[in-house]
Amino acid sequence: MKTGLFFGSFNPVHIGHLAIANYVVAYTGLKEVWFVVSPQNPLKKKGSLIEDVYRLEMVDIAIRGDDRFRSCDIEFHMPRPSYTIDTLVYLRNRYPRRDFALVMGADNLLSFDKWKNYEEIIKTTVRYIYNRPGVDRATAPFQENTVWLEAPLMEISSTFIRSAIKKGKDIRHFLPPGVYEYIDRMNLYRK
Repeated sequence: MKTGLFFGSFNPVHIGHLAIANYVVAYTGLKEVWFVVSPQNPLKKKGSLIEDVYRLEMVDIAIRGDDRFRSCDIEFHMPRPSYTIDTLVYLRNRYPRRDFALVMGADNLLSFDKWKNYEEIIKTTVRYIYNRPGVDRATAPFQENTVWLEAPLMEISSTFIRSAIKKGKDIRHFLPPGVYEYIDRMNLYRK
């Protein structure tokens, strides 16, 4: 089965993430998207990253009832920092009948040479690329073995969501049903 791996901190998961995942299964040969919740991206500062369990629970709430999507906490059980190449090797060994691909934002191409064993990823893994603001598709590097998605440009970010919550803004329509209520109930991102 062709399965897309959508890595992210999902801090929090929002409607942009779901729209991209939906586009992938509706318009490509990928039959599923796994939301791989990362404990810590080695290329990003920890900043306002909340506990793993909260982020995983929000993804579970967001995708509930859609069997095309699955949450994946595999990186919670691997050495940290977690690296995509190590996760790919582990998942391929554990699920040898699946054909894994990456779903990633075009902004990641700009720093792809900083990823551990990036050449091996390029060689062995198809990368489905969705557009991100400020990235010129014509000049973006590391486009070998990629499929560019013609998905609508998503300018919603988890940073925007966290900032709005901190300011007391009502942003419930930027989040999947149930996630806003979970954030409110758990008092997340207010400090």
